[in-house]
This record gives sequence, structure tokens and C-alpha cells, in this order.
Amino acid sequence: MHERHWQKSSFSGDDSNCVEVRVGVDLLELRESDDSDVILHTTPAAFAGLLGTIKAGKLDRHA
Repeated sequence: MHERHWQKSSFSGDDSNCVEVRVGVDLLELRESDDSDVILHTTPAAFAGLLGTIKAGKLDRHA
């Protein structure tokens, strides 16, 4: 079994506070670099659904 590594968001630039993701076959994990002990777990399908909702602007009224 190979080890999965955390990957920094490309939108974070050189800032040390960023979103990091770690992807497995059935699991996707998200964390903030400045609070790395708090990890959100979800499936790739559920995360893709969330990204689609965000990109479609369906959550803009909540901002």
C-alpha cells in the first residue's frame, strides 16, 4: 500500500495558510494547513457534487 500525501491548493500561492487535500480511492480528505488536526472526510462523488453546486453559483446568496 502506498502512502497518500497532502497536496496544497494551487490557489493558495505562497501563503502558509491554505487548503490541502488528500485523495484515496474511496475517500477524500480536506484540511487547513494552520489547523491540520481538523480533517474533513468525504467521498470523491460528494465533493464533486459540492464543487458543481459552488461553480453553478447556487450558494452565492449564502455568502
